[in-house]
Amino acid sequence: MSEASVRIRLEPLSVEVEIPRGGLLSSVLAAHGVEFPCAGASACGGCRVRVLAGSLPISDADRAVFSAGELEDGWRLACQARAAMPLALDCGQWHMEVLAGDGQLAGSARSGLGIAIDLGTTTIAAQTIDLATGEVLAIETLLNPQARFGADVMSRVQAALSGADLTGPIRRSLGDTVAQLAAGRAEHVVEVVVVGNTVMHHLFSGLDVKPLAQVPFQSSHLEAQQFAPADLGWTLPSSCHIRMERCLGGFVGSDILAGIVAVGMAHSDAPVALIDLGTNGEIAIGSRARIVCASTAAGPAFEAGSIAMGMRAARGAIAHVAWENGELLVTTVGGGTARGICGSGLVDAAAVGLQCGAILPSGRLANGASVFPISDPVVLMQSDIRELQLAKAAIASGFRLLLRRLGLRAGDLESVYLAGAFGNYVSVESAVAIGLIEAPAKVVRAVGNTALHGAKLLLLSPEAEDRPGIEHVSLASEPDFEDEYVSCMALRASESAQ
Repeated sequence: MSEASVRIRLEPLSVEVEIPRGGLLSSVLAAHGVEFPCAGASACGGCRVRVLAGSLPISDADRAVFSAGELEDGWRLACQARAAMPLALDCGQWHMEVLAGDGQLAGSARSGLGIAIDLGTTTIAAQTIDLATGEVLAIETLLNPQARFGADVMSRVQAALSGADLTGPIRRSLGDTVAQLAAGRAEHVVEVVVVGNTVMHHLFSGLDVKPLAQVPFQSSHLEAQQFAPADLGWTLPSSCHIRMERCLGGFVGSDILAGIVAVGMAHSDAPVALIDLGTNGEIAIGSRARIVCASTAAGPAFEAGSIAMGMRAARGAIAHVAWENGELLVTTVGGGTARGICGSGLVDAAAVGLQCGAILPSGRLANGASVFPISDPVVLMQSDIRELQLAKAAIASGFRLLLRRLGLRAGDLESVYLAGAFGNYVSVESAVAIGLIEAPAKVVRAVGNTALHGAKLLLLSPEAEDRPGIEHVSLASEPDFEDEYVSCMALRASESAQ
């Protein structure tokens, strides 16, 4: 290590990195999971890390976020800190699992290897597949290097429009991942399929994201994008075909297309639903006869991004809350002391609050309370519950309107599939109890990473994409949307969920 650089140790990740002396920590921490929700504007306090060894000066932004005790304990905002000396930082709260899934699939008539990639806003999962046998040969998971430009897609869009390069970093990161997946057998890779939301589709493909930043949020470049390895700087045979799958419209991306393939919606006699619960909630409902889909702006509540003591599902996050024998029982990620609450814990807490009478169906805290204590020091504020109401109303109203478009009721659905990380961990019973999912709990089930699973199916069986035309519905233009949205604000289960 030269005098011009300093070494940073990240614990408990057991990772060491080097940065230029005096350089911003944000230049390297995003690649190891530290989120910068406001893209480094010091406006949210979400990028907190704790100094274990060495020293970081206290900035005015630190003083605005942390108490005197927290500052003394070493807490700092990573977006503002510059390293002048070697440091050890506690980044344990940022460690998280990435959903992948390595189940065996049926092989195809094709030979060679394929690589399937789920390019998520926060996390990336990729697998190498033997196309003849369907066997998963290698798995890689990583964090999206674009995270330093903001945690959500609109932050990424604004960063790109401000001149930041978000295409180069993701292409290089995926190129490194592909090289690892293909190590020793690159000459056998014949195809790569990438899926992701509409913003990821555009940024990876180098397309203009300006149409996604303004009403009506429609791009004219939703089709699949084809690349040769040389176009991306990837070390694969020149004969390898690389495809970023097509989007379905607006903010419904190729990850939902892959999800539709994964749950077999186009081949189902009975109607089924697929719901991806996130900042941009996506819903698809249908069968072999007809499929409709839509996106709905749920906001960051499901990732706990707008919650006072919210954090993602990492160490110390309250992930589950139960009401037993007249008291609250909590489960934290990693089993340690509660430090905050993640999305699944938030939904549980709201359901438990209804059950014990601490929260009214209107969303108001009972008896004029200002907070709902969960587990010291974690509490829910009145504003937190309202954020959850807004998010759940967006999902529930979109679900109702798509059902109505098909002439269906929730009871007609054979299955309701919950996709993605949040859908994998949220309690179905709690989601139904507050009216987030307006369907009988017995038909609702988590299905994990349907985007990656669907991408693998598209590699193994190109005809899997054969399906009825998928109709994209713009919910904002639906005449009943506002009325339905308002009616879905209450924290109570619908009759169809009983």
